[in-house]
Amino acid sequence: MRDSLLLVAAAVAAFGLSLAGSFHFDDYALFNTPSVTAWTATRPLTNLTFKLNEWAGGQDPAGYHLVNLALHLAAVLLLHLTLAAILPRRAALLAAGIFAVHPILAEPVNYVFARGTLLSTLLCIASLHAWLRDRRWTAVLWFAAAMLTKEEAVAFPIFLFLLDASRHRFRAGVAPLAAMLALALAAGLRVLTATAQVQGAAVGFTAHTGPFEYLAAQGVVILRYWRMILLPWGFTVDPEIAVPAMWIRVGAWALILAAILLATRWWSNLRAGFWFIGSLLLLLPSSSIFPADDLAADRRMYLPVVALCAALGILLAHWKSTTAQATVIILLAAISVRQSLIWRTEQSLWADAVSLAPHKARPRLWLSRSAASRAGALAILAEAQSIAPGDPAVASEQGRILLGNGRTAEALQAYGRALALAPGDPVALSNRGAALAALGQTDPAIQDFTRALEKNPCLFNARINLKRITGRLPPAQGCPYTQAEQDDLSH
Repeated sequence: MRDSLLLVAAAVAAFGLSLAGSFHFDDYALFNTPSVTAWTATRPLTNLTFKLNEWAGGQDPAGYHLVNLALHLAAVLLLHLTLAAILPRRAALLAAGIFAVHPILAEPVNYVFARGTLLSTLLCIASLHAWLRDRRWTAVLWFAAAMLTKEEAVAFPIFLFLLDASRHRFRAGVAPLAAMLALALAAGLRVLTATAQVQGAAVGFTAHTGPFEYLAAQGVVILRYWRMILLPWGFTVDPEIAVPAMWIRVGAWALILAAILLATRWWSNLRAGFWFIGSLLLLLPSSSIFPADDLAADRRMYLPVVALCAALGILLAHWKSTTAQATVIILLAAISVRQSLIWRTEQSLWADAVSLAPHKARPRLWLSRSAASRAGALAILAEAQSIAPGDPAVASEQGRILLGNGRTAEALQAYGRALALAPGDPVALSNRGAALAALGQTDPAIQDFTRALEKNPCLFNARINLKRITGRLPPAQGCPYTQAEQDDLSH
């Protein structure tokens, strides 16, 4: 009980400020998109928790952050209970303590939309706990639930196989492992199908980076993750990952391979080497050949850090000074407090991201949305345009702000530039149509809205604007509109 109270106190001290945080980034999609789409349907348990949050507290971010923090606390306590059964007491406590407070976990705890990662990890720890107690089919059920929260844990069955192999018990769970692998395969196929259907998913088939190009860059990304675990600085919601020369990418993977070979010397009997290799295995679904436009994201480390913390706990347990061990935990918690302060507001989050990614446009785009004035937002967007003159999103954001400021002619120019950069894009067409309508150019506006709906029949802004101009609603079937959007279209 004493150890559990210490762990809860440490985790709350590190991340308690998350309760005062705002929504960020994709969090707003929780309210601006339909409750069921091809993408959210792949994560029904996660989506259900969001709906329960909305039912209980509306759109107050405090309730959403409270659930995220509670999930982290549950993961910490369950991890300690699980590791205590197979590791020495001090090693298990140190591992759970590091997991409770490490700043690389600030993003999944503070970022509401990352809840799927928290849930998936918690359920995988529950599966591991059952597996170690020889309740293999119960472990399968926990893993099945994890696959309904987020698919990044698909490598977990292989981790369990290696766990049994390291303990010379790998024959005990062949059928349950086969069931888990089948569930993982189904989840992988499901997410591939969903990413192919969801416009703008920026992962899988819709990513702008190819599988092998993505894999080549991941060696550098993994080394960055390791550095942040051991030397905790540089955490950011939008890291700037410059793809280096090929020889550097090959060298990064060579270092990783060398580390794996070294770790195999401490492989058996659940020593640090096993947990280190296990962490790499758990990272593979997001750091191998399944591409994403974001080469790195700190939240992807939440599940792999479970294994890494076990390795660190084993190593730190050899350090006989309790004071030194406590100092490590306190320093990590202090850094996490700072990270939670950064995550409190949109302005502080994206200002920090801009400072850490000076050559990237997207952080400036998001920072502009939290600017105190439209003039300030346009100044930030001008910087973004100078960094990425070919980014249509920057031009579209400039057009939105100019249109809201009554500078309609300038907004039309900005939207026209966005359309030139993304020819035929239905959103760009709809935006230009809105500017034309504001200028009284009704016929060209109708043409833009009509063309936008030809390319995307469910585009709400084009549909509602066309109805306002013509009084007619073009036919559409199967469009996943929110209830508010349906109400607007029906009036």
